[in-house]
Amino acid sequence: MAQDFAQELAAGRLARDGLLTPEALAQAGDVLAQAQAAGIETLRVLFADQHGILRGKTLVADAFAGLFQTGLNVPSTLLLKDTSHRTAFPVWEETQDSTGFVPMRGAGDVLLVPRPGSFRVLPWSPHSAWILCDPVHSDGSPITFSSAEVLRRATAALDAQGLEAIFGLEVEFQIFERLDASLAHGQSAMPGAPVVTRNLTQGHQYLTESRYGDCEAVLDDIRRTAQGLGLLVRSVEIEMGPSQFEFTFAPLPALQQADAMVMFRTMVKEVCGRAGLHASFMAKPRLENAMANGWHLHQSLLERATGRNLFEPGADGSLSAQASGWIAGLLTHAEACSVMIAPTVNSYKRYLPFQLAPDRIQWGRDNRGAMLRALMQPGDRASRIENRAPDSSANPYYAIAAQILAGSAGMAAGAQAPAPTTSPYEGSGARLPRSLGQALEGFAGSDLFAATLGADFVSYLSQLKRFEWDRYLNTVSEWEQAEYFNLY
Repeated sequence: MAQDFAQELAAGRLARDGLLTPEALAQAGDVLAQAQAAGIETLRVLFADQHGILRGKTLVADAFAGLFQTGLNVPSTLLLKDTSHRTAFPVWEETQDSTGFVPMRGAGDVLLVPRPGSFRVLPWSPHSAWILCDPVHSDGSPITFSSAEVLRRATAALDAQGLEAIFGLEVEFQIFERLDASLAHGQSAMPGAPVVTRNLTQGHQYLTESRYGDCEAVLDDIRRTAQGLGLLVRSVEIEMGPSQFEFTFAPLPALQQADAMVMFRTMVKEVCGRAGLHASFMAKPRLENAMANGWHLHQSLLERATGRNLFEPGADGSLSAQASGWIAGLLTHAEACSVMIAPTVNSYKRYLPFQLAPDRIQWGRDNRGAMLRALMQPGDRASRIENRAPDSSANPYYAIAAQILAGSAGMAAGAQAPAPTTSPYEGSGARLPRSLGQALEGFAGSDLFAATLGADFVSYLSQLKRFEWDRYLNTVSEWEQAEYFNLY
């Protein structure tokens, strides 16, 4: 049956234009046979947008084969939305921005090209399935700033050297009881009013067994569903704050891990929503006693031919040249990378001392206060660098790409890591950005991403996040009202 499907698909536009390889076409045939055998009624055809949010359309069973023949059109403005879902670019105007870069003028379509290997039957909705896609221009050419394309371009130089960056994840988030879904007409703005919640646990009982027992049912649902999606869960943990949890995942190559992160984040929100709960990966929720959510990126570098971990230290514990260069690159380009690992206005409220989050650009050996925590021992094949600056709202494709490009730049330059810190919240070390505006200045003022990902990518991301930052600056906050309304 799969062979019959493959023959039909070979006549389609995606095959003719080389947008699906022969191997992908064979996989597509297997997917169609699997969907038919499983009685799949709806296929959610998705791509990870610029914020790492899954967007797309849902097809009924009769239309599944057509997806692999001709792809699926969606509006190009989906790639131009800010976090409020407003279009951040002047697509209807003839005038150009200051850089001359206005993508997708006219709000036409882009084409979604499916990745057959990403097909997943949904354990919480077994009549339905997911498939991830790459958006491309209508002529089939790549969209240079689309999430997966950015990550593929970031890995290209390592691929050419026979090297592979491997990433492991620690993901922190909260789950709350949903008391009010905020569905009144007046609450349906852009963005909508936040839902009203309360804690599942009192919290502040880090790794306490009784708290795990309190939440075991929902944590089991999430764990089993993640495993049903093929995600490599390592541990399920009670985190520091009330109703805060952490899942960790086994190491994987860059694109696979980015896919896993967007699947996990989306799945958690959907599974919790069905149970009357609200899951949030927001960096620092404005809730009394709530703790910030970090997304710790563990990274190592493998030599493909031998499988050797190039970050494993020498017998005396000294850093390898590759690890030293990678650390130096991450430190040198930390400010430039910030927009890609801490992408929201809220992200920068997390960088406070003594909160198990970094506030300075430095590294330490097994030091949880440092931005980079080096976990390296002689003979330890799992030796790695943990970057603690990203938060759980990051687009994983952009965040992982930033790690690869910054680390590789340090290695290529033969840079050496400075001395490690033992007191990460003291001294005169350079600070991480304190606002999205400062991070944007660092991003635009660096030549790293223009040289590696192109000037259009820098212009695109700068415009997108500047639009969000300007909206924030133009909003009168509760702090301002409390501070000045009675006084003046």
